[in-house]
Amino acid sequence: MTSSSPPIVVGITGASGAIYAEALLSELVALNRRIELVVSRLGRRLLSEELGKRPEDFTGPLVRLHPVNDLGASIATGTKETAGMVIVPCTTGTAGRIAAGTSDNLLCRAADVTLKERRPLLLVIRETPLNLVHLRALTTLAEAGAVILPASPGFYHNPTSIEDLVHFVTDRVLRHLGLSPRVPIRYNPGAENPSAQSAGEDS
Repeated sequence: MTSSSPPIVVGITGASGAIYAEALLSELVALNRRIELVVSRLGRRLLSEELGKRPEDFTGPLVRLHPVNDLGASIATGTKETAGMVIVPCTTGTAGRIAAGTSDNLLCRAADVTLKERRPLLLVIRETPLNLVHLRALTTLAEAGAVILPASPGFYHNPTSIEDLVHFVTDRVLRHLGLSPRVPIRYNPGAENPSAQSAGEDS
């Protein structure tokens, strides 16, 4: 049964980290959420090089793929109701264009619409180190209401695989979209970790 909730827009760009996009799409489908998918030209290359997949491989009853150059698509206008947008992974170049209001493709235009309609916009930045140009663009976006969510997993859940690290980031994305992860990550400090107690209070 297809969800009646507004769809979530997912953008994929050329920053390394296609596995994050694949994991998020899989989780959203498992949660029965509709997805409007748009992939940049370099995002398409990224999927091929890192996963051996095409954007079309992710389409299905809940996932609709839009051409990145289709500025007449439904998600290019605020009259299309959505539950927000996630760009995962997000290049700093894409972030810079969004910060400058440059809607030169559907992905950037959809992000611009998400901001102007005051809907959640999450940018999963996968770049390091960051220079001053990057930081200023990200600051502008944060001031405009975007959530800057770097692909920077924590380790307090004792990960044992790459998938565990990816799941940490996916968990954070879902929570910022107001969704409950199927397998939530929880922090259990103090009493369950005697070594932490003996380490004192110094950070």
